[in-house]
Amino acid sequence: MAFALVAVLSGTISSAQAATEGPGGAEVCDLPDEGDLSPGDLPAGSSVVACRAVGRVVAYDGTGVTVPEPGTAVSVSALATDGETHGFKLEVAADGKVSYDLTGADADSSTAGSDVPDVLSKPAQTAADLSQESDLADADAADTSAPGESEIPEADGWAASGACNDGAYSTMDQKEYGSYEWYIGDGGMPGGLSRTDAKWAFWDAVDNITDSSNNCGLSDQVGAEENYRAPTSYEADINSRTMCTDRDGLSTWDAGNLSSGVLAATCSWTWPMPGIKNDLREADVRFNTTDYDFTNKPTRSCRNKYDIRAVGTHEAGHVFGLDHVGSGHEELTMFTSIDACSTKTRTLGKGDVMALRSIY
Repeated sequence: MAFALVAVLSGTISSAQAATEGPGGAEVCDLPDEGDLSPGDLPAGSSVVACRAVGRVVAYDGTGVTVPEPGTAVSVSALATDGETHGFKLEVAADGKVSYDLTGADADSSTAGSDVPDVLSKPAQTAADLSQESDLADADAADTSAPGESEIPEADGWAASGACNDGAYSTMDQKEYGSYEWYIGDGGMPGGLSRTDAKWAFWDAVDNITDSSNNCGLSDQVGAEENYRAPTSYEADINSRTMCTDRDGLSTWDAGNLSSGVLAATCSWTWPMPGIKNDLREADVRFNTTDYDFTNKPTRSCRNKYDIRAVGTHEAGHVFGLDHVGSGHEELTMFTSIDACSTKTRTLGKGDVMALRSIY
């Protein structure tokens, strides 16, 4: 793994050595028997095999990931209402050694490479994956508007101008080298939409990324590809604490319960590709319909509802390797928060497009 990732936890190097090397170089681990682990419990340089940490949860900054098998990285990105970045990446090298990216820094800048066929011999078929939830479970009330009201435009002139003059961006250490194959999960959908209507809303959001949709006159030079596959009884592998569970092999978009304060979250699993962007294996997206209301057609009378396609475009940005940008870049799609009833992040700003071009 690149030095930049390991260096994130440079302050824990001594504890990592203490945790992984005993007398005669024998592996020694002292993990809590139960509960979540912290990066300090399983520091960079530890062996997840020797420490029997595969399947345990590492929690950080209000999010968490389930430690994967060697040769896999997993990251979580939460879109929170507090305007702060929440999420991190845990990578397990082929030899079982763990490293972290707690800063969102882009570690590998090269984008050369090719898609590697995914092999998941034992998909995680948990009770949640196979549940047949009611279409009303955790769903919003039906998305309605007053007769004659028109939908808010996707971006007004001021917002478009600000977004088109801001070239800031940040990228993650991941890339979809092939085509992102995705599914619609089971259960209630945001905005009380049917699964069919939710499919089209999500599809539009994903296309906003792959088509470089913008109001800045920037041409589409991005080679990212996607393909909607089908509805599925599986669920997104994200639990109510905004933690990535074991992956099931399907990239699923759905809605349900997340931590309070989190509008939506994306969990991504990649294969480490030293020197180039990691190869995306699976990326799941969940909208938090337990704590927040969503709409697919915000109007001028909209109150306290979040636009499905605006939130979805932001999450699709994470799927294709875009990271958050912070204060001073509020008009960009990948800004750390989204205003209620706003549609402006359906269309990309200059920085969002430049980020995609830098990867694809």
